[in-house]
Amino acid sequence: MGKFTLIVNGSPRSVEAPEDMPLLWVLRDRLGLTGTKYGCGAGICGACTVHLDGEAYRACQVPVSAIGGRRVTTIEGLEAAALKEAWLAEDVAQCGYCQPGQLMQAAALLSATPAPGDREIDAAMNDNLCRCGTYLRIRAAIRRAARP
Repeated sequence: MGKFTLIVNGSPRSVEAPEDMPLLWVLRDRLGLTGTKYGCGAGICGACTVHLDGEAYRACQVPVSAIGGRRVTTIEGLEAAALKEAWLAEDVAQCGYCQPGQLMQAAALLSATPAPGDREIDAAMNDNLCRCGTYLRIRAAIRRAARP
């Protein structure tokens, strides 16, 4: 068991957890930030996507001991108004379970590539699974939110 101070959504948070505990469970069980979802536990589906210093990571695959001084942003702390508005305008969500991870991945894409084409969108979003199949609406929302 170790004591860790994490910068989560801009605020320092102290937690006690085993060093190998995945960040996903620290966020959900220790900090009460349940917007980040458990999907597969193997880093395959993308439901648990968060940002570490602005880059998308699978929280189920990152042990808390590996965070160090990196800034953690969860769906609760995501400031991407244009993307969120586009998500609503394109009526992306159906069941909604994968949406936090989808939004986090899309925000990381738009941060790195402000005006991505369809190929770039598809490549960036390829590993985020949506059981409802809203991929075309996801792509449309990202295009809508992209800076011209």
